[in-house]
Amino acid sequence: MEETATVQAQSKSKGRWRSLIAIAFAFIIDGTEGGLINSLFPVIRDALGLSLTNLGLFTSINRLARMIFGPIWAIAADRYGRKRILVIVTGVWGIWTILAGLAQNYPQLLILYTIGVIGTVASEPIANGMIGDMFSSDERGKAFGALRAFATFGSVILTPLNGQLANIENGWRYGLFIMGGLSVLSGIVILLFVREPKVGGAETELSGDMDTGANEFKLSEVPTLLRIPTILLLAVNLIFITSLVLFAFAVVFLVDERGFTTADANIVLAVFILGFAISSILGGFLGDWFERRNERVGRIVFMQIYLVLVAVM
Repeated sequence: MEETATVQAQSKSKGRWRSLIAIAFAFIIDGTEGGLINSLFPVIRDALGLSLTNLGLFTSINRLARMIFGPIWAIAADRYGRKRILVIVTGVWGIWTILAGLAQNYPQLLILYTIGVIGTVASEPIANGMIGDMFSSDERGKAFGALRAFATFGSVILTPLNGQLANIENGWRYGLFIMGGLSVLSGIVILLFVREPKVGGAETELSGDMDTGANEFKLSEVPTLLRIPTILLLAVNLIFITSLVLFAFAVVFLVDERGFTTADANIVLAVFILGFAISSILGGFLGDWFERRNERVGRIVFMQIYLVLVAVM
């Protein structure tokens, strides 16, 4: 029986790294797609007569969509299938980004960008759940680190390339067309290469005990989750991670205050992103090491060290 269970576990784990790479590709596109307005805002501002207030609104919409629609997409994924929802909102949804490239004024761009962003925020919560089910707890740090590293290295390449579009007339429109098209392509990649794991599969494969309904996310369970000290602490911590907001204004700051061109500012931005990639790789291995040292609080201690170092830097 034990040998059979092991064979079944290996079978269910087959293709998980291929799935992770395909999901990382979607991460790259969604992240770059959602941040394109920020990275090319100086030229969009000139083309449509916008102000920094407009950039603040675009940034807020992105965060608001993540807060509201992240859970909604996660619930839909639990109900209708995570892979299916990813194909729709990460792939087909890219059409809205293509349409945003046709916007002739600020209201049109705002509406189309908002609809597009609603889809780009879906991949993170859904993919995190899928990877958690593909890899056991002692491998998750490595898996999530690899996911972030793949996605971030892709952004390192795409960010300066997109920045060069600032040197072309209406280049920001071409950027939206390209990223929307790549978004559709990412949906096809997920459809072909992602093998959806069963909910709770990584921890229960060997026992054969899989109650998929017990692992579905429900809004009614949020108050219960917030009574868990660790979850509450993480939620409060996020409010104070100011880099999430400041990073959106990096390109405009470099252009307006430091005299960079928009294209060169995106090269500097890519260097920051490269640092994120290195951090993702090291953080994944260190997170696993901290958990092995102390299973109860290891990862929590590591996160606090990380937060302090970010603040100091």
